[in-house]
Amino acid sequence: MARKLRFTKEQMSKAEILTSSMQFSGTPLEIDDLEIKLGEIEAELMEVNTNNGKLQRTYNELVEYNFLLQKTGEFFDSAQRNATHQQSELMADQSGDYSLENPLLEQEMVTDPSKQVKLGFLSGLVPKQKAMVFERILFRATRGNMLLRQESVDEYVTDPQSGEKVVKNSFVIFYSGERAKSKIMKICDAFGANRYPFPEDLAKQLHTIQEVSGQVSELKTTIKIGLAHRDSILKNIASEFEQWNNLLKKENAIYHTLNMFSLDVTKKCLIAEGWSPVFATSKVQDALHRATIDSNSQVGSIFQILNTRESPPTYFQTNKFTSPFQGVVDAYGVAKYQEANPGLFTIVTFPFLFAVMFGDWGHGICLLLTALYLIIREKKLASQKLDDIVEIMFDGRYVILMMSIFSIYTGLIYNEFFSVPFELFGKSAYACRDPSCGDATTEGLLKVRQVYPFGVDPVWHGSRSELPFLNSLKMKMSIILGISQMNLGIVLSFFNAKFFKNTINVWYQFLPRLIFLNSLFGYLSVLVIIKWCTGSKADLYHVMIYMFLSPTDDIGENQLFPGQKIVQPVLLLLALVSVPWMLIPKPFILKKQHEQRHQGQHYTMLQATEESVVQLGGHPENQHHHEEFEFSEVFIHQLIHTIEFVLGAVSNTASYLRLWALSLAHSELSSVFYDKVLLLAWGYNNIIILVVGVIVFLSATIIVLLSMETLSAFLHALRLHWVEFQDKFYEGDGYKFAPFAFSSVLEEEE
Repeated sequence: MARKLRFTKEQMSKAEILTSSMQFSGTPLEIDDLEIKLGEIEAELMEVNTNNGKLQRTYNELVEYNFLLQKTGEFFDSAQRNATHQQSELMADQSGDYSLENPLLEQEMVTDPSKQVKLGFLSGLVPKQKAMVFERILFRATRGNMLLRQESVDEYVTDPQSGEKVVKNSFVIFYSGERAKSKIMKICDAFGANRYPFPEDLAKQLHTIQEVSGQVSELKTTIKIGLAHRDSILKNIASEFEQWNNLLKKENAIYHTLNMFSLDVTKKCLIAEGWSPVFATSKVQDALHRATIDSNSQVGSIFQILNTRESPPTYFQTNKFTSPFQGVVDAYGVAKYQEANPGLFTIVTFPFLFAVMFGDWGHGICLLLTALYLIIREKKLASQKLDDIVEIMFDGRYVILMMSIFSIYTGLIYNEFFSVPFELFGKSAYACRDPSCGDATTEGLLKVRQVYPFGVDPVWHGSRSELPFLNSLKMKMSIILGISQMNLGIVLSFFNAKFFKNTINVWYQFLPRLIFLNSLFGYLSVLVIIKWCTGSKADLYHVMIYMFLSPTDDIGENQLFPGQKIVQPVLLLLALVSVPWMLIPKPFILKKQHEQRHQGQHYTMLQATEESVVQLGGHPENQHHHEEFEFSEVFIHQLIHTIEFVLGAVSNTASYLRLWALSLAHSELSSVFYDKVLLLAWGYNNIIILVVGVIVFLSATIIVLLSMETLSAFLHALRLHWVEFQDKFYEGDGYKFAPFAFSSVLEEEE
């Protein structure tokens, strides 16, 4: 049935008839009735196609024959005139003397007609690209005992055999003898040359031309009627095609699923094993009960919860808002069953880190308008076939919405609107001491008011200290944000270990990781905050370097809080202790547990089969079989993880500096486009230059800042989540829950 439907679809494509996407309002067919209907349609279409094919082939042959009659008729007519002219010349010369230039046999040929040879001929059409080879083969096969005349057909000709349009030559071959004729006919067949009879008599030629022309016009009308009949058949089923296609897809999916059932030994029932969410247990039972009633079955279906050691699939209930954020996580790897899902945190952290790199509330408003357009028109756009890039944007419309909102927020903090600062939340805290400080510098400025209430003071923009100030601010802010997110990842690893009752990971993985990271880089973040709060002039680079090189030396002017000289060696010692703490105890404890588990145990009791996965606690890790234990492999594995975390703590912290780098790059690019394009064009006081400047500014803003920079910030935020954040707790080695659903079956592309 699917084959017949595909055949019908192909016929509709050839006839350029579109299937109707509107819901069919008639009575839906049953599968058995549909099978009969498709058989009738296929038989009728095949009969129509066969008849049309024969008529089309005959029509193409007649068209070729018509061209041949015209071209060959012209040749014979020209030859007849030349022969008559030569005959008259010969008759005129019979009374005169013969010169040396006269042919030797001329007199004999004229005087003895019985010695003249009657030549046979074949006419037809051959593809033009084969014409030269065709002539050469004929010459060699007949040893030159033939005469070939070819004329090019000016129009494309549809070949009756292949149905393709090609350029052809009409030919006439004169030969002598039946043996030469058979050779020529074989060569014509080999080269795909179509042969047609040509009458020698002029009256017969005219009659044949008229007859062929009449047949061509009649066949053309007949073919049109046949195609119209085929189109009418296809148009009648166009409105029902999608319904039939969906019915077949559903039926095929049902059979495919039934094939995965196992047959009971008694051959009286089918047994299926599968997964379902716990909350859907009652729904499944109700559905089976309804199916029993609807099918008038004497025996009901039995639903039993099984005990299994297999790891269940992962299923998160999402909606159109949370689905794209979950997709960001699933692109890295599907969560293991009941593992902490980073998708929940990604809803906030992903657009926020993007906005840190893309902070400009003018650009954020542009993104917001794009997202709102996609959201407002989502029903219309969802029903259309979209371009690949537009479809990606449409699927992630709520991600773009969140990114735009956070970009407006961070843009207000940076006080940048297309790189232009505004005094939105009050006056600047600084004012000029005298008129000489009006050259955009912070020298000569006095603090005359309270600190600017929200974000960066607008007086910093355009000043000599703008770049050093923003560099320091954004770099330290990036480190604080990075340490915070990495700490969140380590804390989530604690909840994973606690949920799966893995106390070893709590004591020998979570704790030393937390201590190591915060003893070094957490301490650096605290120093940054203290320096901001106290306004100290301490050099944090000097503090961190000499914390490792000479921890007992006097700190001097770099002291930020009392007792710092004692705290730093303690933190350094904790960091050094946490490394062997991560490395050594865990492999030995695992070895001891393995020995205790298998000491004197050769058999184990079977679990009760009636217990559910939920009753067992739903912790697949606790049910894991420890069949083999290689201490060397476990130790090397732990060594790799320890080295990876220690080195990763440094590289991951440095990786968060991309927040600072991309934010600075975005700000500087925006400033360059504003100052060097828009303001420069404005200064010429020329309307043409101004229009060109505005066009260039808008083009650069849309292409570079709103397209390339958005994609760049998106990819960097993606990397920070996949590598720096999820690496701390997320294994992502699970597989998705894929329930049987007709909606997913119908959405699959053929």
